[in-house]
Amino acid sequence: MGLFIRDLSTGLAHDISATGHLLDRDTDPTAIRRFVAEHGHHLLVAYEGEESVGFVTGVEMAHPDKGTEMFLYELAVDERFRRQGIGTALVRALVEKARRAGCYGMCVLSDSDNAAASQTYKSAGGRDPQDQTIWTWTFSRP
Repeated sequence: MGLFIRDLSTGLAHDISATGHLLDRDTDPTAIRRFVAEHGHHLLVAYEGEESVGFVTGVEMAHPDKGTEMFLYELAVDERFRRQGIGTALVRALVEKARRAGCYGMCVLSDSDNAAASQTYKSAGGRDPQDQTIWTWTFSRP
């Protein structure tokens, strides 16, 4: 059947829940409803036949003096389907979605020792500025 990518950004909760095996934890119906209701939240899912094998999420971030940038929030590919170009295809699809949305660019954060992520982002046309630091705040989940 071949690989195809479907945009579930405004999709049905059932379609999003069916990708649950790719996520870090079980889907939350309240979070799904909020996600699809928010303009600028994007979910692209890769399918091999009827099986969801990967996804990428992005969030449009607007700033008063810069315009809008796409933040690649998360990328995941099922272990059985890795190293087949699916992650790169998903990132490229998000890049195109960002361009169509009028974003001036796209960014992603990644651990510096994550070789697979680094190769994927490089293959999709990204560049590593190598002089960035990320500061984080962690809050307890409700």
